[in-house]
Amino acid sequence: MADGFEEEAEPTVSIQEYLKDVEDQELEADLVLGGDEGKDCTYSNGYMKRQAIFSCLTCTPDGNAGVCTACSLSCHDGHEIVELWTKRNFRCDCGNSKFGEFFCKLFANKDVENVENAYNHNFKGSYCTCGRPYPDPEAEEQVEMIQCCICEDWFHEEHIGLESSDEIPRDEEGEPQYEDFVCQVCSVVCSFLTLYPENIWPAVRQRDATNAAKEKNVAEDMPPACGSSEKLENGICSFESPKLNCAVTTGIPETVSIGKDIPIGENSDKNADSGQCIAGAGPSTGCLVGVDLVVAPPVLEKSKPMFLSKSWRDVLCRCENCAKFYTQKGISYLLDKEDSIVEYEKMAKQKRDEKLQQQEGVELNFLNKLGHVEKMEILNGIADMKNEIHSFLESYDPSKPITSEDVHQVFENLAKKRRRMM
Repeated sequence: MADGFEEEAEPTVSIQEYLKDVEDQELEADLVLGGDEGKDCTYSNGYMKRQAIFSCLTCTPDGNAGVCTACSLSCHDGHEIVELWTKRNFRCDCGNSKFGEFFCKLFANKDVENVENAYNHNFKGSYCTCGRPYPDPEAEEQVEMIQCCICEDWFHEEHIGLESSDEIPRDEEGEPQYEDFVCQVCSVVCSFLTLYPENIWPAVRQRDATNAAKEKNVAEDMPPACGSSEKLENGICSFESPKLNCAVTTGIPETVSIGKDIPIGENSDKNADSGQCIAGAGPSTGCLVGVDLVVAPPVLEKSKPMFLSKSWRDVLCRCENCAKFYTQKGISYLLDKEDSIVEYEKMAKQKRDEKLQQQEGVELNFLNKLGHVEKMEILNGIADMKNEIHSFLESYDPSKPITSEDVHQVFENLAKKRRRMM
């Protein structure tokens, strides 16, 4: 009869699983830090388009300052640090007037204040509409949060304001089908997005294979905003009628009304004489939405969170009026490719790959400089270590965890073997 008080065996992992977990954690850290090795303060780079930022509650308990990766490590080691992931258009505050008599160890000569920096309650360690910390010490299980691409606050899924009939766009495996999220408050500023084709919104209820395939390649299949069914060629779409309105023809959701009763396409009719509309080009006279957003922005009858598909930013209109509207609303960064998290992580991966290749080059260069005897000693040492670890793994009990004593024993056996060979 089994002992009811018998302790359950501790969960174990294989060496391969452990190394894979370490590698995944290193990759995740590199993606968050953007490839920043944390050696130099980023202050001299000015207001960076995007970088990892930290808040030190030991030095600034009011949560009104942020520091770069290097300063969090060198100047605030041992302090109460809040990890904020990334922030846009931010300059390191470490050691400025907000820190009293504390000076930055890496870059002491800084302005009194960075007037363009923006701070929210995340800098105090609070997130979401509920204002809870992350990780939450009172939560039985930590729930992942979603970041708004506009205000950059983080939200629990149950607090983003979805109605009972709505759901977060995910595939059958539970992976997100959206690239960016706009919170309920920021959706008011982004109401102009409702004027764009429906396929900038990921499908939620359509689960069939055909729609899934379409959603996977939104950028490639995105029809021009003028309504032409032909694919873009060099950013230009053509249409037969020179008087066809260059505007969204997929219809406006019922929740949207246009200010001052200006219908979609009225303004664009004057700019359609050329027979072309420029999609994704620089400022031009042809407007993709056909509405002067500065004069008559769409008004939402009810604000709701938005989920946006892959490469949705690429189809935003860049005409003079729309560009003016973006600037007026403080969202012109949406036209900057480097602002997106996807691009930030892409650049981080490139830096990581370059760093790994560089390390491999240094190691090969080191070996090439050695003589034959030295090379053989190093290679034999590596082989001996592999054999010793292999022998240990064959003999150890997988139901028991590997302790530091076990590791010391492996190296002690290796040292004994080396001494016998001398």
